[in-house]
Amino acid sequence: MEPIPYNGSPAEVRERLLAVLRSYPRTRIVREEPDYLKVECRSRIFRFVDDVELVFDDEARQIHFRSASRLGRSDFGVNRQRMKEIRAAFLGGGS
Repeated sequence: MEPIPYNGSPAEVRERLLAVLRSYPRTRIVREEPDYLKVECRSRIFRFVDDVELVFDDEARQIHFRSASRLGRSDFGVNRQRMKEIRAAFLGGGS
């Protein structure tokens, strides 16, 4: 998937993304830095943990991300779908 584009100040963008992540079910922010976030997302039924990392690239005005299952097995597209939803919620909040 392509990085998430953004407009606005880095602080505004970061807070908007944090709000989206905090509202997403079974999601916990485990590390916050000025240009980096690490998040754990748990699957609904089996409670598997997926790690999501997001990096703010202020020069390119994009958020790069990576989402992967800790088990390394097929997730039936869950990671991709989650990132599509997070992206849509973030962009729906204004870009």
